[in-house]
Amino acid sequence: MTIGNGMRPKALRPKALRPKALIAWSSGKDSAWALHVARLAGDYDIVGALTTVTDTFGRVSIHGVREDLLLAQLAAAGLPATVVRIPYPCTNEIYEERMASAMHEAIATGVTHVIFGDLFLQDIRAYREEKLKPIGVTPVFPVWNLPTDALAKDMISGCVEAYLATVDLKKLPASFAGRRFDRQLLRDLPAGVDPCGENGEFHTFVAAGPMMKGRVAVTVGETVERDGYAYADLLPA
Repeated sequence: MTIGNGMRPKALRPKALRPKALIAWSSGKDSAWALHVARLAGDYDIVGALTTVTDTFGRVSIHGVREDLLLAQLAAAGLPATVVRIPYPCTNEIYEERMASAMHEAIATGVTHVIFGDLFLQDIRAYREEKLKPIGVTPVFPVWNLPTDALAKDMISGCVEAYLATVDLKKLPASFAGRRFDRQLLRDLPAGVDPCGENGEFHTFVAAGPMMKGRVAVTVGETVERDGYAYADLLPA
């Protein structure tokens, strides 16, 4: 039997024999697909999702997704939420302090690994490895270096339903905010824009997919431009 984009699940080790892991959860397609791939591989007992929420707005940091949608999404994915709350604006020192605190709390529950959906940005990967090493947590990158043109199509073929929540206005017009992540969108992306938005061109919210037990019903509200970005206000339908 095949699942999603043709990957075959392997026989899973009993949970008691698998290391406990959190997944770094942005609410977007890359972390969702990393969850899907990691679950199929069966190497880890994924016990929760770690998400940064900007308390000032009550939204997922960078993506701008409402916290109630995040929680509905994680419920559909079967993941308990570990929410790291940060202010706006937030210094690197505050961010790193709160993430380290969350990691120490996770270690106390037996977590030894964190799964990330990073694709190819080596500086980001190196940063995660540097910060987690002294804490004693091992980062895992299950979708690392997958070709993003093929990966984007695999996600769509694998029934991922995602919407562009945030658009960098230096790279895309505001009209892309709120659009469905589908093959038409891939055709419409300007030259030089990564199909998965890995260079920060856009960020997404996943409403459904093979990593979720059900669909999170959403509707696209107004688009707001702030600090060089366009944010589509995704609302519970």
